[in-house]
Formats: sequence, C-alpha cells, structure tokens
Amino acid sequence: MAYVLTAKWTARDDEVPAVEAALRQLIAATRAEPGNLVYQCHRDPSDPRVFLLYEMYEDEDAFKAHASSAHFDEYAVRDGIPRLESRERHFYVTWE
Repeated sequence: MAYVLTAKWTARDDEVPAVEAALRQLIAATRAEPGNLVYQCHRDPSDPRVFLLYEMYEDEDAFKAHASSAHFDEYAVRDGIPRLESRERHFYVTWE
C-alpha cells in the first residue's frame, strides 16, 4: 500500500517566482529519494499563485524520511513555505 499526499500551496502575490524556484529545487531532490514513487507539481491555469503537489511514497516511513530530509528543510521549510499565503495537506493510502 503506497502513502500519498496532496499539498496545495498558494503563494503570496509578490512571492510567486521564489516559490516556483523553491519547488523546482525540491522536485529534483525528492524524485531522487529511494522511497519516492511520484512527485509531480501542477499549476492552476487560472491562478498562477496556486501549486498542487501530488506525492506518492512506498510507505509512510518513506514519507517521513522525505519530511526530515535536508532538502525538504532547505527548499520547503526555510524557503517555500514562509512565502505562502496558505498551505493545505491531505494524506491517503492506495487501496488497489
């Protein structure tokens, strides 16, 4: 059973380029993690401030390793997230 996360990041108006840059760094590093199955970033075509991340990991432990990684701390916790207007996260597990 895979562990799935969707995260919706809404950047502050003046922070869109910086959030995009942080996510681009995070994408490459996360896709290289051994437990990562999918890490896909989407953008709302009607509101470029809104990013949707779809993440799939082998299991919850792989997600926890991602969340405690140096690159997550650098690009998400210290760079991207402080530039957001809002952030939503939802967790799922696959069942088929």
